[in-house]
Amino acid sequence: MNDLGGSATGEGADAGPAAAVVDEIRGAGGKAVADTSDVSAADGAEGLVATAVERFGRLDVVVNNAGIMRWARFPDVSDDDLEAHLAVHVRGTFLTCRAAWPHMAGQGYGRIVNTTSAGMFGLPANTAYAAAKGGVVGLTRSLAVAGAKAGIRANLIAPAAMTRMAGPGAGDGDDPAGGDGGMSPDLVAPMVAYLAHEDCPVTGEIYAAGAGRFARIFLAATDGWLHEGPGEPTVEDVARQWAAINDESSYWVPTGLMDWSARFTAHLPT
Repeated sequence: MNDLGGSATGEGADAGPAAAVVDEIRGAGGKAVADTSDVSAADGAEGLVATAVERFGRLDVVVNNAGIMRWARFPDVSDDDLEAHLAVHVRGTFLTCRAAWPHMAGQGYGRIVNTTSAGMFGLPANTAYAAAKGGVVGLTRSLAVAGAKAGIRANLIAPAAMTRMAGPGAGDGDDPAGGDGGMSPDLVAPMVAYLAHEDCPVTGEIYAAGAGRFARIFLAATDGWLHEGPGEPTVEDVARQWAAINDESSYWVPTGLMDWSARFTAHLPT
């Protein structure tokens, strides 16, 4: 159980949060070790994985849930705000997966659950956060393709819950438990557990969970409009065919870049 224990905006460190979760796990009869490594640094991510393998003998599942939030409107959002979000959300996820990968590939099995957010859909003041969460989606989609032949499945969870980073009291140390308005983190856990389970049938997918609802979020492409001449397409052609380009009555869900490319260019001679 890793948690640097920093604030919601990414400052400081505190061993308390990781220790508290470990105590809860042990109290329920489970086994756990607290770790306070900074996963946004390579040695922190590698140390976390090394500790897990040393203490438990193997590594089957990685759940990347580290995150921060700094609210700032564009264009006022600072360079530091962007870098801080990318460091925790994207680099932390990347480094932890990279450290775990050889262990999973070596045993021909692994499950990775990375945390994105519906925040990637955008809000006026979450620019850096949305950019980072979108980056985690691209990273995980790539891991899913890379891990297919190695028995590694990588998926994403977009949680909707009141936590110490999101909801009333976030960032000021308040505990949201008991005042979650029906959005307890416990209601996200079943989806995370299934994505981490050996029976999980999918890879490269995004699932939202929270408040008792579970749903799939997906990236899709419309069939669009194909210019068949004469001549080359013009901006006027694009304007005239705008409705066909955006027609959602017929769309498909690519499994990866090569799948998308093959279909998008299927009309070209081979």
